[in-house]
Amino acid sequence: MLSGITPTRPVWRYAAAFIFAAFILVANPAALSAQWLGYATAGVPHTPDGKPNLSAPAPRTPDGKPDLSGMWGWINIGPPCGAQCTDTQISREFINIAASLKDPLPYQPWAADLVKKRRVEQGLDPNVHCMPRDAPRIWTDDYYKRIFEVPGRVLILTERNMQYRQIFTDGRALPKDPNPTWNGYSIGHWDGDTLVVETIGFRDDLWLDASGNPLTEQGKMTERIRRPNYGNLEVEITIDDPKAYTAPWTVKITEPLVLDSELIDYYCLENERDSVHMRQQDTPIGVPR
Repeated sequence: MLSGITPTRPVWRYAAAFIFAAFILVANPAALSAQWLGYATAGVPHTPDGKPNLSAPAPRTPDGKPDLSGMWGWINIGPPCGAQCTDTQISREFINIAASLKDPLPYQPWAADLVKKRRVEQGLDPNVHCMPRDAPRIWTDDYYKRIFEVPGRVLILTERNMQYRQIFTDGRALPKDPNPTWNGYSIGHWDGDTLVVETIGFRDDLWLDASGNPLTEQGKMTERIRRPNYGNLEVEITIDDPKAYTAPWTVKITEPLVLDSELIDYYCLENERDSVHMRQQDTPIGVPR
């Protein structure tokens, strides 16, 4: 069972935390003031010894559905680091969203060539230039996210660039001719205890991860979001993008609950001086020289 995160939050953010083995990066982060860090999360169930009971049943909304609300983190590549965590702690899916799959992604030939190019030219990544990260990438991001449920929609707020995402649950249909966007257009409905979300209308030049796996304007993402217990969120993501892949593929990501903390205001471009210090490497990301 995964445990929730009760972090000692650092107050520094880096514009491109994932860039290692691909760039020489000299960071000059801006200081941020802590906001209610350590303020106790209300309504947390406890074990007899007083510890948070993260295996307790998930809370439910008045209509009986699992309540997805809360602040959610990610599972680090390395071992749990507790108060020693830094802002460069990332998930394996941040580097490669398909890291858990046994087989390679089913690329179209042009997409396979594109990924090879992107892996050694990380400067092409919109993330490096402080552009928005797309809806799939919010789940794999190295920034905390908070989910709110209100009548007719589910809202996801993320620290990075103070970005948001809306999932409409009011019965509307997907748009027929959407204007391409970073997050696309999302509608959701409940299938038992699972929120099923369909998203279309993405831009044609998106990166799903730091490895450069593509998502195009023909892509459709289907998410199945569950809260199996109090302390964990499970997000199953299916990408169906016939322009970039020969078949749909699915990954599952677990998001641990974050207790006694709050989102921190962060804007990537504020005092950003990193990009001028980057130089191209000939080694793909994640591969030691």
